[in-house]
Amino acid sequence: MTDLTALSYTSEHEWISIDGDVATVGITDFAADKLGDVVFVELPGADSAVTAGDVCGEIESTKSVGELYAPLTGTVVEINDAVVDDPSLVNAEPFAGGWLIKIRVEGELPADLLDRAAYEDLTA
Repeated sequence: MTDLTALSYTSEHEWISIDGDVATVGITDFAADKLGDVVFVELPGADSAVTAGDVCGEIESTKSVGELYAPLTGTVVEINDAVVDDPSLVNAEPFAGGWLIKIRVEGELPADLLDRAAYEDLTA
């Protein structure tokens, strides 16, 4: 199981795991639960430039359509094709097999990233 306290979070309900200069990004279990059954995921292409705070994709569920915001500035180095093929992974494994994109981070990390306790306060 993923150590949720080792991750960073955004107020847009994304989690970030950083390994060197590459960050893996997904949506949190809270967001997945609020969305309901995810039926479609649109992700940016590999080698796409993304800017922190800008829309970079879309997540559609049986309840609504939500935008995916880039939590960091950089270049997409990998997308999770398994999630594109089977969007239900976002619900079933939000912190594991349901990750969305990997970004090679450029510059500093945003100052507004949250730790697990702050994220839990946000969603309480």
